[in-house]
This record gives sequence, structure tokens and C-alpha cells, in this order.
Amino acid sequence: MSSTSQKHKEFVAEPMGEKSVMALAGIGEVLGKRLEEKGFDKAYVVLGQFLVLKKDEELFRDWLKDTCGANAKQQSDCYSCLREWCDSFL
Repeated sequence: MSSTSQKHKEFVAEPMGEKSVMALAGIGEVLGKRLEEKGFDKAYVVLGQFLVLKKDEELFRDWLKDTCGANAKQQSDCYSCLREWCDSFL
């Protein structure tokens, strides 16, 4: 398995609360602004979409690409971050 970023480690270490969408691994300022413009301003809103898609990697990655233009690495980082968070807190 590939190593995770510091951002990933920090995100999955605690409940998400009101964290910004940009706190998610793989989501920086540019993608974060695109997501915010579409109503996904908080990490928990993206988590909601992740859960609506039944935690399916392919569906979530496609959604992220279509919604904000995330590339393959960004999609993978964000998916892994949310999957690990769910494994720890749900």
C-alpha cells in the first residue's frame, strides 16, 4: 500500500466535526473552491456523498472527477482518506 500524507494522517486521527472540504487528503485550494461552489463546503458534506455512493471507489472517484475535475491521484487520496475515516469512526 502506498504511504499516506500528513494531511491524510491528521484527518483520520479525529472526528471531522466542521472541518473544511480542503482538510480532505487530495483536496487543495483549487478543488476545494470548485467543490464549495457546488455546495460541498465541509468535509462532512463530501462524506455524505461518499456514503450515498455506498463507499464504492469507482463511483466516488467518478463523482469527484465530474464534480471538481480531480485527477487520478487526488481521487485516490480523497477516497482512501474517507474510507479510513469511516473504518475508524462509523
